[in-house]
Parts: sequence; C-alpha cells; structure tokens
Amino acid sequence: MTILGGILLSASASAQTEDHLIWTQSQISELRQLVDTRASDGLENCQITDFRQPNSATDPYRRSRLASVAANELMMAYLEGCSPASARAKWRIKSDDRHIDTQQLLLTALVRNDLTAYFDALRPRNPHYRALREAYAAEVDEEKRATLAVNLERWRWMRLIMGEKYLLVNAASFEVTLWENDRKLETWPIIVGKTKSPTPIFEATVSGVILNPWWEIPASIAAEGIGSMVRNNPARARSRGYVFQNGRYRQRPGPGNALGQMKLVMPNPYSVYLHDTPNKKLFSEPVRTFSHGCIRVGGAIDLVKTLLAGSATAEQVDDILASRKTTTLSTTKPFPVYVAYFTAEGSADGTVSYYPDIYDRDHLNLAQNELTIDCPA
Repeated sequence: MTILGGILLSASASAQTEDHLIWTQSQISELRQLVDTRASDGLENCQITDFRQPNSATDPYRRSRLASVAANELMMAYLEGCSPASARAKWRIKSDDRHIDTQQLLLTALVRNDLTAYFDALRPRNPHYRALREAYAAEVDEEKRATLAVNLERWRWMRLIMGEKYLLVNAASFEVTLWENDRKLETWPIIVGKTKSPTPIFEATVSGVILNPWWEIPASIAAEGIGSMVRNNPARARSRGYVFQNGRYRQRPGPGNALGQMKLVMPNPYSVYLHDTPNKKLFSEPVRTFSHGCIRVGGAIDLVKTLLAGSATAEQVDDILASRKTTTLSTTKPFPVYVAYFTAEGSADGTVSYYPDIYDRDHLNLAQNELTIDCPA
C-alpha cells in the first residue's frame, strides 16, 4: 500500500471506476489547463489523448471517457516521464510508482473535485525537483533547458516516496548527502568511477558499517601486480598487508588498506560500496573520477558516526578503530541509499548548480555497455 496525497491506495483498489462518472465542464477545463501547462515539468513531448475532439462535446459520456484516458496518461507522465525504455536501461533504481492505482486516484480527485491537488501530489517531493522545475520555467538558454529537462526526467525515475531517511549519491557532483523527511542534513565529498569504469546507477539498503574491514581483492586487480608481489616479494607484500588465503588475495585491516577504515554494509549485485580510502589528497581535485566504480568518501569516519547515531557513540567507534579489529555495527534501522546521476541539481533556496556530464549520459543514452566493476582501486 502507498499513501499518496492523503489517500490510501492499493493495488487491489475498489472495483468502482471513474467510467460511470460524468466530468463537469469545470473539471474538463481544469484538466485542459493541466495538460496545456505540462511543459512546466519538462513534459511537453509527452503524447496525451485529445479529449477535446469536436464530436465529443455533444456526447458527455464519450467526452468523460476521453478525459479519463487523458488524465491517466498525464498522471503516468508525472510519475514515470515519457522517455523510451532504452533511455533508462541502466537506471537501476526501481521506481514502484507504476503500481500506484491512478484510476482510483483519479476517481477520488473527481469526487473531491480537486484535480490540481492530486496531480501536485504526483511530483517528486525532493526540493531539488522543485528548484529544477522553477529554473526550467525561467531558463531561455536552450542548452541549459535541455540539461534541466533531462534531470527533471531523472527525478521522475526515482521513487516518489524515497524514505524517511536516505543517502543520495550524485556521481556527477561528487557528493553524497544524507536526507531526512526530504530535508538535506549533511554532505560529504566522494570519488567515483573512471569514465572507463563508471559508477553504476542503482539502489541498495544500508544496514550497518564494517570498521577496520578486510579488502577482498578482485582477481583482475590482483593480476595487475598484487599477485606477483605476494608470490615474488612476500616481505614487501606483508608490509602492505597483502596475503593469499583460501585461494584468494586479501588485504589486512590497517592504515594502508584500500578500503580505509570503514565500508558500508549495502549488499548489491555490482559489488559497489561507499568506503573510506587512505589516499585523501585526491579529494582536493575538482573532478574526482579515479576509482574502478566504487565510491570513496571524504570524511568517512564522520559519515560513520552520523549514521550510527543511536546505536553506537563516537567514542565507541574510535575505540574500535584503534583496536584494528574488524567489527560490524548495525544502524538503528535499515535505510535506502540511491546511487544516482544528476548533472543539474537544485537547492532549498531555489538556485541550480550545473555539473560536467562526466559519463556522457545527458542525451539519455544510458544503454551503454556495462563494464565489470572491480573495487575499490
């Protein structure tokens, strides 16, 4: 079930439909206004059924049926956008908005005679969307308008209800932000994948943190030199924490560990994680595309202490780090992390920041070849 605009919707909604309802002239006018102004959300290219056909004016039943079809199409455009499926092929944040019963929602809106309020409830709730929408309405530069339109669409690909608390990674801005009730609380800088090994777009659930983690070294990275070091120069390998155990190369916890002092527990099919790094100097670079796909966090221990508030104190975290013992701590409750890509980003004060399209995704050409992710190098 989903709570939307104060209405409890269910996939098994009432068998009652809006088909038997006759739209009033004022409701037809209100829908016409909503359709005509859909460009304010970057939806001008969405095809909506023409419910103003001349022969429907004298047939209220036909007019009402066409209006209902058009309204449902517009609702789905608000929720999912109008891009072809190929455009979001690699956008693996699974919006469940398509399961919202738009027919039941429309029926309630008609009964309450307030279409506009119900359409407003279908817009993304994060303040970034509102800022982008306002900027799109005022922008005259065609290149910036195109960028704004792409990013408005990306917000429609996110979940409408993203969670009470969540982390939002924006690979294009090189930042991860913590949100609560759609209010940004804190921001940390990040390093993301190289252009040849881009950080994928996906969602996961954070349930805890591993302090002093071992690094399970991917075979491809071991083949780049670590494997030969362990075999041919074991003393040097030991000094760097590299070992070969149970048929795999690993790196012991320590100051030189490639994962640094922490790694979030966020299982996902890409083996991409938010983690610390011993190489802090790269955070001073303006464009931070240096990893094999994983997400290195600047101020990682501050992030850990923030996320563990209520389940572990800062002093407890410090003591565990000092012990060099690998320890997993759980957050008070799991919450989502969204690893996304926005080249235009709004803010609470309405301003918009533009970022380089580092992965060349702004033409909605996300169906590029996917490379194997080998983290964290």
